Formats: sequence, C-alpha cells, structure tokens
Amino acid sequence: MASGMTKTQLVRSLAEKVGTNNKTAAAFLENLTETAIKETKKNGVFVVPGLGRLVKAHRKARMGRNPQTGEPIQIKAKTVVKFRVAKATKDAIAPRKG
Repeated sequence: MASGMTKTQLVRSLAEKVGTNNKTAAAFLENLTETAIKETKKNGVFVVPGLGRLVKAHRKARMGRNPQTGEPIQIKAKTVVKFRVAKATKDAIAPRKG
C-alpha cells in the first residue's frame, strides 16, 4: 500500500502554495487541528469547506460475537467520530461511472 504525505511534506507544500515559511504553515495546521477537535467535541460537527465534515456520533449498545470463540458478547454504547467526505471531493477523487 502506498504511504501518504507526511506532516513535514504537508507543511512544506502548504508553505510553498501560500508563500509563507514552514513555521507559519505548521502553526496553521496545528491551529486547524485544535479548532476541529474543540468544535467537534462542543457542537458535534466541524466542517472543512470543500473537503468534508467531522461528525460526533453515538453508537447504541448491541450484541456482537467473539471472533475466536463465536460466543455472543454485549458491546457497550459509545461515542465515535466519523469523517464524511464532501460530494465535490468524492467526485473529484473517484468520479462515478455510468
């Protein structure tokens, strides 16, 4: 499997495209991350325009199976975070055929 862009590569790319230094680009990236976490925690959703949205979702308790023994087990309710990709981004990356 191909590896993605590292944080350092992303910071360099942002700095080049915006015409700033790496330190400023890294600070922007850190601030965006902190804001996304804080807003998702507080409001349940954080939108990155043109990319998608982070959504906090609640999973109900349910019955599952232990994959080794096949024995039924109770899975507790929990809160999870999902990323929903924007339609424009999805179409740009993987256009629909048909």
